[in-house]
Amino acid sequence: MAIAPAAASRPVDTHDLSYALTQIVHNFGAVAVTAGAAGARWAQAPMRPGGQRRLAWVVLAGWVAQAVSGATFGAISYATLGQLPDIHGIAVAALLVKMACALAGVALSALLLACEAAWSARQQQNAWTALLACAATALCAAAFLRWLS
Repeated sequence: MAIAPAAASRPVDTHDLSYALTQIVHNFGAVAVTAGAAGARWAQAPMRPGGQRRLAWVVLAGWVAQAVSGATFGAISYATLGQLPDIHGIAVAALLVKMACALAGVALSALLLACEAAWSARQQQNAWTALLACAATALCAAAFLRWLS
């Protein structure tokens, strides 16, 4: 597919560049919360000592990155366009689902880190399952937010 000459020479504006850089952070956050939880949930062999804890920190950092970068999208729009993104209907519902998943993900990750030593293997497995469910739900909501806004 060829790029039209006008599109190839169009300068990147601050708004678009800011959105793209924020999207990079958002994408890596999505990878961290999904892969970290899936890896811990379906590990075939016992993890090395501290391995689960390191994954919990990665997942927590990923959820924080998701929340901060998500809020940054709105801030960029407000700063550069003078208004928040114009979303409605299903996109608003999807955004609320993503926000709920991020809140739950941060809380569950922090709880796992705080209680890991006191929890049974079954309780830890349940926490990872819940974190994976939050990640998968947020990813599905992101598709609706992206394409229906």
